[in-house]
Amino acid sequence: MKQPIWKKLLSYITELHIESTSSEHNPHLYVSLRDGRYQLCTANAIYSFEDLYDNFSEAFKYIDLDKIEGKNVLILGFGLASVPIILEKQLQKKIHYTGIEIDEEVLYLAHKYVMDELVSSFNLICADAFLYTMQCEEQFDLVIMDVFFDDLIPEKFESVPFLQQLQTLIKPSGLLMYNRLAFNEKDISKTKIFYEEIFSKVFPEGTYLEVKGNWMLLNRKDYLLK
Repeated sequence: MKQPIWKKLLSYITELHIESTSSEHNPHLYVSLRDGRYQLCTANAIYSFEDLYDNFSEAFKYIDLDKIEGKNVLILGFGLASVPIILEKQLQKKIHYTGIEIDEEVLYLAHKYVMDELVSSFNLICADAFLYTMQCEEQFDLVIMDVFFDDLIPEKFESVPFLQQLQTLIKPSGLLMYNRLAFNEKDISKTKIFYEEIFSKVFPEGTYLEVKGNWMLLNRKDYLLK
């Protein structure tokens, strides 16, 4: 949904409320216009912010995306399509996306506000990302793990069985990007423990990037730009 030009211009001065709603999964969903982009927030977290979703926009600066051999991307936690917006509008990548989002209201907001601005092809599925992953038999060139409930990652997405199953969904030459909070000392400690004691055991060739209050965990180092 396009906003009047005056609203876009005003949003560079002050954040404009667009819509508030709720769902069984998210009691507080807040859409605003800020710096000319749609931002989707919960009570304690930013779910999407178009190409200003800095944890991914910054991470992509350090990754050699030309090494991705195919164009089949899985996004667990679709939100308002920030990753496709960044890849398509900033990096000129036309890709096929499978987007998994448990919250039907979030998918409704995505269709309402941003999807008509994208030209890439999409298969959007309203489902629990954990159950989808555990049942999926397809493989992908790039897998994005960005599941949060407010500012928390549910424990099942931190388990070894989940990561092992996730590993089977990544093509041999493919890349996993697992988004983690690292905003404060508590976040950093929890993320560091997860990376060292769980993630690196499943992905021993992995590494991480520190980006804008987040850690982006990667399954392999050879995608990093020299």
